[in-house]
Formats: sequence, C-alpha cells, structure tokens
Amino acid sequence: MGGNNHAVLEAKGICKSFGGLQALKDVDLRLCTGEVLGLVGDNGAGKSTLIKVFTGAYTADAGEIFFEGEKVEIRSPVDSRRLGIEAIYQDLALLPESDVKKNIFLGRELVTKFGILNKKKMEQESREVLQRVGITLKTTGTPARLYSGGEQQAIAIARALYWDAKVLIMDEPTAAMAAAERRKIYGIIENAKQNNIGIIIISHNLADIFAVCDRIQVLRLGKSVGIFDDVHNTSEEDVISLITGADSHRS
Repeated sequence: MGGNNHAVLEAKGICKSFGGLQALKDVDLRLCTGEVLGLVGDNGAGKSTLIKVFTGAYTADAGEIFFEGEKVEIRSPVDSRRLGIEAIYQDLALLPESDVKKNIFLGRELVTKFGILNKKKMEQESREVLQRVGITLKTTGTPARLYSGGEQQAIAIARALYWDAKVLIMDEPTAAMAAAERRKIYGIIENAKQNNIGIIIISHNLADIFAVCDRIQVLRLGKSVGIFDDVHNTSEEDVISLITGADSHRS
C-alpha cells in the first residue's frame, strides 16, 4: 500500500438512493495520505455518486464519513472544500480565455492592502505551485485553451494544491490524451502523491490505473465488490472479472 497508513478520508456504510434506484449500497472506502486509489467499475456502478457524496453535491442517506480521523458532515461543496477535498472533472473547470494565474486564483484572487488586484504575487505563486506539481511553462500569460491537455490538467492540479487540498479526486484524468501526454500526467500525479496528497482516480482506462495506483477498489451495481491491495501482484483480468461480475465470490 502507498502512503503512510494514516487514513485521510474514510467512508463507512454509505447509502444513496434516487427514488426507487439505490445507487450506493453500504459502501466502505479508505484513502490514506500519500496514496493513490483507483476507483473502477462499469457505468452505473456508483463511482460518480460516491464521489459526489465526498464533494458535497449529494448528501448520503446513510453511513458515516471521517476526515483525518474525525467524523464530519459533508452537506455542500463548501463543506467539502473547507476540509480540503478537491475534485478535478474531465472539463477541468478552467476558463479557456483566461491565463494561468487567473485560473489558479479563480474566485479567490489576491489583493493588496489597498484592495488592488495583486497580479505580481499571483504570477509568482502560480509559478511556484506549478513547480510543486512538477511542470514548468514557458509562459503563464497564455489563454488556458492554448495549452496542451496535460498542461491544462497540471494547471487544475496546481490550483487544488495551492488551496491546500488534502484529498484530490480525478475523474478520467487522461481522457483523449496521447501516450506522451498520459506519461506527463503520471508524473504530475506522482508529484502530488509526494506532497502527501491522498488521490482517488476514476478511470475506465486500466492501463492508467495500473500505472499510477497503489490500490484498486471495484464497484458494481452500487456495491463495493473487491479491493486489490497490491497492484503489482494483480492482473487486469482479475480486475475485469470483478467489474463484470465474472468472479462473484471474491471478497
């Protein structure tokens, strides 16, 4: 297992229903500091619902959530961010026409004691946090849409780290990327891990999961059906059999 065995985020018995559809059924999850956990399953398995419970978009019907060992209530995205949980979805939530510093400080801009936008400080701190992520941009003044997919992902991660994220949730982080860009993202994820961030990655690309994750948890039809604690001694066939239900006896 990666990390230091200190659970930064833990869920016990999470349930969530939408009318007659039970999307999550008594799901447990444990994420340690400095660990990368792969969360996998087919469409409808409950992955997105569970993540939305963690980020405050949904409130669980039953179950408990613990953050750094303390029981917490997450009833809104404000609650989630206050704890230090940040999610990066496929659209990255970047403003395409704005530069790096505007995207990193979006909605939380730095100002001088005179109330003037402190562009110099935002520029400096943007470069510093990008270095923490492990990427150097030739310029930070370019509109976000003109950076590569990997660079945009790095900007989104840098924003999360700057605002003291302790848990980073990444939804399909390498979607539609070429191999070179995917490898760049692997390095960025490793750097975030070295910053003691607990990371949950949702991906249908098992190559990505095996490249960066310490453990893998499989959801199927709203239930957690298995956890692989040692990725290096796990095969893709093992994971696929749990995803599809071909192996229904594994605990």
